Amino acid sequence: MSDHSPFDLDNPAAYAVWRKIKLATAPGSLADLIVEVKDPKALTDKERLALLERCACANMAIYAGGNHAEDKEIPRLLGLQLGLKTLDGNYLSDEDGISALTLSGAGTRREFIPYTDRAINWHSDGYYNAPERTVRGMILHCVESAECGGETRLLDHELAYLLLRDENPEFIRALSQPDVMTIPARSAAEGVGEVARPEQAGPVFSVDRQGFLHMRYTARSRSIAWKEDAATRAALACLEQILKRGTPWTFQGRLEAGMGLVCNNVLHERTAFSDSPARRRLIFRARFCERVAAA
Repeated sequence: MSDHSPFDLDNPAAYAVWRKIKLATAPGSLADLIVEVKDPKALTDKERLALLERCACANMAIYAGGNHAEDKEIPRLLGLQLGLKTLDGNYLSDEDGISALTLSGAGTRREFIPYTDRAINWHSDGYYNAPERTVRGMILHCVESAECGGETRLLDHELAYLLLRDENPEFIRALSQPDVMTIPARSAAEGVGEVARPEQAGPVFSVDRQGFLHMRYTARSRSIAWKEDAATRAALACLEQILKRGTPWTFQGRLEAGMGLVCNNVLHERTAFSDSPARRRLIFRARFCERVAAA
């Protein structure tokens, strides 16, 4: 970590400068994140800059455009224009590395909550990935919204860090331990000894080579093991309260057809939803190894 990093707990002066700027530039409402675009597959210079500027300040932006097609090239080409090139596919995503999140009534996908209509608690994506597959950027593109529900709540992970550090810097130290959060191994199939995904331990907060803060987190209580020490328990309790009570920068809204979220893997959760024969929720999710490019 750089000697000038605001995320260095031994450098309160750099943190104070960063904190002042972060709070001064943080968006005041969900509307501040929205950028109208004509075609996300071919942004104008003005549209592209507006998206990049919002991501630079808030680690996220929402686009609203006229392209309502069921076209997976939308998130792929939009990502390329914003510096997101390397897709992080998984065994549930399609061959192109992009996942079609919709209610699944059969098969393996129905066992995983993104493919159900249930609520999804606070998390960042890819928290079970190995470090070399860290998910830094993400696009959620809405093809069709649900008949009812399916709203998304968002919180810039840097502001979660700020609130925790203001409460007690030792909370950050605890959640930066390299073994503080462990995702157990997952078997390939019931009754088969083969491992589909090995155990993965890691920190909640880390800083990458470019000096950017990354947050690896899930509020789930099953299939996760936290380090058993008093500092970790206190830090997690504080974080859970921040997420539960909300903050001035916790935003909630629903992506409608043609809208999408571009972000640096911020904290997010989804409310439960209900489909109808006329409206079936479909979101294309593209996860990337890169962050959104600098403005």
